[in-house]
Amino acid sequence: MSDVKTRTLDGPPGAASLYPRAVAGSYALPFLRKVPVVGPGKVKGLPDLAFALQDVALDAGHVADYARVCGFTLRDALPPTYLHILAFPLQMRLMTDGAFPFGVLGLVHVENRIDVLRPVTTGEKVSFRVHAEDLRDHPRGKQFDMVSIATVGDERVWEGRSTYLRRGGGTDPNHPGDAAKKDDKKSAPPVAESIWKIPGDIGRRYGAVSGDRNPIHLHNLSAKAFGMPRAIAHGMWLKARALAQLEAELPPTLSVEVRFKLPVLLPATVGFSSQAAEGGRAFAVHDAKKGLPHLDGHFAARAG
Repeated sequence: MSDVKTRTLDGPPGAASLYPRAVAGSYALPFLRKVPVVGPGKVKGLPDLAFALQDVALDAGHVADYARVCGFTLRDALPPTYLHILAFPLQMRLMTDGAFPFGVLGLVHVENRIDVLRPVTTGEKVSFRVHAEDLRDHPRGKQFDMVSIATVGDERVWEGRSTYLRRGGGTDPNHPGDAAKKDDKKSAPPVAESIWKIPGDIGRRYGAVSGDRNPIHLHNLSAKAFGMPRAIAHGMWLKARALAQLEAELPPTLSVEVRFKLPVLLPATVGFSSQAAEGGRAFAVHDAKKGLPHLDGHFAARAG
């Protein structure tokens, strides 16, 4: 990380500028890779670049809006997923930078890990730094991680790692991951301990509070324009909603990771299940009618 150049911004990048850049970049990059100088199928490495924001004041009203849309109880300590939405504009700024090798709208968020190193409260000011790392081959394309680090003063208090897949050009399009999805479809889902009826406007509601206004989440027409049959729920809303369901059991410091599986087409009725596992709790969300998997995850208290 010593060679990474950090750009400190004066304020969070706005969605009004980020998503037009994302759309333009997603369409321009495939064209540019056909140019002989660039070469077909050639992918640059991840940029040696990070974006940072200093001393972000936490807005109690915004935290309350987030808690409400995700199902958390409003407490002194932030929900474990909340700082992700403050780091997300920096992720978008990096992924829409001209040096970034992939178009944003071609990326699939496949995994997410969050580590709460200590509880953070709304009276504190939080600084963020975001960078990309570990570009690696995947049988269906390329994977990389977007790493977000939150600090209060000199103390690291929270970390997030989002793993993205860029499909295309992989070595094995029929790799076991696809077979696993087929097996998931055949296997019986876990017994639901609760049923959620997810409204059709949850993408717009979560997008308004999180700033993640990707068109695939907002309206059926915009989702269809980007290849979805209809609007889908945000993966990070689904993760937050699952943790809100387990809120009474969450330790103050924890590690929680999830894998995103089949998208939740809105509106939807899904089943939630959980069980004790590996010093914490495993949980899953599946389609209530067909049993198809949407998410599985696990949380555990951090040692020390």
